[in-house]
Amino acid sequence: MTLRAKIALSLIFLVSIILLLGGLGAFYLNRLSEDSQAILKDNYISLEFVGNMQKALTDLTDPDALTDFETNLKKQERNVTEPGEQQPTSAVRREFIRLKSGATDEATLNRIRQHLLAIDDVNRQAIVRKSKTADQTANDALVLLGSVGTLCFLVIFSFVINIPGYIANPIRELTRGIKQIASRNFEERLHFKSSDEFGELARSFNSMAQKLDEYEHSNLAKVLFEKKRIDTLVELMPDGIIGLDQKRRILFVNPVAERLLGVERYHLIGQYAPDVATTNDLLRTLIQDVMTDQSATDDPAPIPIQLPDTANTILKIYDTGSTGKGKESYFSKQIHKVVVTPTGESQPIQAGYVIVLQNITSYKELDLAKTNFIATISHELKTPISAIKMSLKLLRDKRLGDLNTEQQEMVAHVEENTDRLLRLTGEILNMAQVESGQIELHIQPVKPLDMVHIALAALRTQADQKQIQLKLSASDHLPLVKADLDKASWVLINFLSNAVRYSPEQSPIDITVHQLDKEVEFRVRDYGPGLRPEHRDRVFDRYFKAPGLNGQVSGTGLGLAISREFIQSMGGQIGIHADVEPGAAFYFRLNVS
Repeated sequence: MTLRAKIALSLIFLVSIILLLGGLGAFYLNRLSEDSQAILKDNYISLEFVGNMQKALTDLTDPDALTDFETNLKKQERNVTEPGEQQPTSAVRREFIRLKSGATDEATLNRIRQHLLAIDDVNRQAIVRKSKTADQTANDALVLLGSVGTLCFLVIFSFVINIPGYIANPIRELTRGIKQIASRNFEERLHFKSSDEFGELARSFNSMAQKLDEYEHSNLAKVLFEKKRIDTLVELMPDGIIGLDQKRRILFVNPVAERLLGVERYHLIGQYAPDVATTNDLLRTLIQDVMTDQSATDDPAPIPIQLPDTANTILKIYDTGSTGKGKESYFSKQIHKVVVTPTGESQPIQAGYVIVLQNITSYKELDLAKTNFIATISHELKTPISAIKMSLKLLRDKRLGDLNTEQQEMVAHVEENTDRLLRLTGEILNMAQVESGQIELHIQPVKPLDMVHIALAALRTQADQKQIQLKLSASDHLPLVKADLDKASWVLINFLSNAVRYSPEQSPIDITVHQLDKEVEFRVRDYGPGLRPEHRDRVFDRYFKAPGLNGQVSGTGLGLAISREFIQSMGGQIGIHADVEPGAAFYFRLNVS
């Protein structure tokens, strides 16, 4: 039987007891009430009528005496309820008739009085008899209700004693078992047996504890083995690894990190990292971005710092090397915040940090070699390209002779591809400067419209070939901006070149220049196919070629990347307005001088 059914039957039993006691009490109270009403209604009133008639007989000279006697006699005649009461009542009626007819002698009055005494005696005997009956009913009710009440009290008392324990004891036992399991005592078992939900709960708990016990004993060795394997992997990794707890104490340092820090591990393990950093410049650099835990008790004045899950920085560190041949090496610093969710909880907590120093020297050297190679090749290509352009210019000189139509078309075609090759070489050379960090800037106050005019002059011919209208909208009295005139003009030319390339013929291109607080914004908007939403965030990445809405792809994927580097180097901002349709609107902003 289920616990719910047992509790329901118990409540039904208690309600039945209450109803039984209430029914018996109501039954006997009703009988006592009936006995009392019978005495009052049947006998006491008759005694009152007899008394009124006797009073009337004492003063027959009163003209109302006979009327009062007859009135009470009629009431008595209607209230005859006891055996033997009817005969004296009838006798009183006969004698009263003689009295009214004039027989007022003393004998008649005595007979009337005798009959009234007989009625009085009958009713008094009835009162005594009914009082004894009521007393007997009360005694019976008292005995029966006392017996039943005592029995019900014992039953209810048993319920009060046993039912709470029946429910509370298994819960108490279960609570104790859960505490033992939480203390990793997986050998704990619940021993109460029942066929209800508590029994099912005990069986489920014992099964869970048994499985946890088996898991604990079967996996402990495996966990220790895995820990040793992980420790071995950390030791053998070619990257430097430093582990900190949530209070910034050093937990472990692998040999590579030990070599880079120049401090033996037994001097580092267990130490408070900021204390060691006071005498170690590299460690101070490594932990400067680590967020201070507010719960740390060793730090008297914690300073909260917003730290992302991974912080990545490239450092140049002198590495003595495992063979003793030291050199300047490049390392990528990665800080990983360790966050765990304790068992039984839903909120994660911070458990510490892992600092990884990845050796990227070989990649950095290859990158520098590639950058230097590209820069050298691009620079060397400019000389022959310039010579080709000079030869083409001489071919167009009529002093050397006229060219026929086909020759002029071929010269124009060669000149167009030469300009394209020169532009591509310039972009590659600029990107090489960007990658090597050798951008040469000449920041000075510049008039915004000077840059605009330079860009318009450079793109005028290209725009005229497609009959594109270049519409300039500039605010009056624009302030000077902090910029490198050549590179800022190059960025604007790149914007206009892209706009002309993707714009349909006979369409406008809007160039807008206006001031925004302490910045001046340069905006180029075309009405071409525009960019797909998924490409807008990547359009400034290197070598990314964003196809238009019509699938068209062109360019090297370097122009916008170089533009971003130039503008950011000048302290400005660059981007694309995402809410412009049709076409695209690129902008950059420079600080007011």
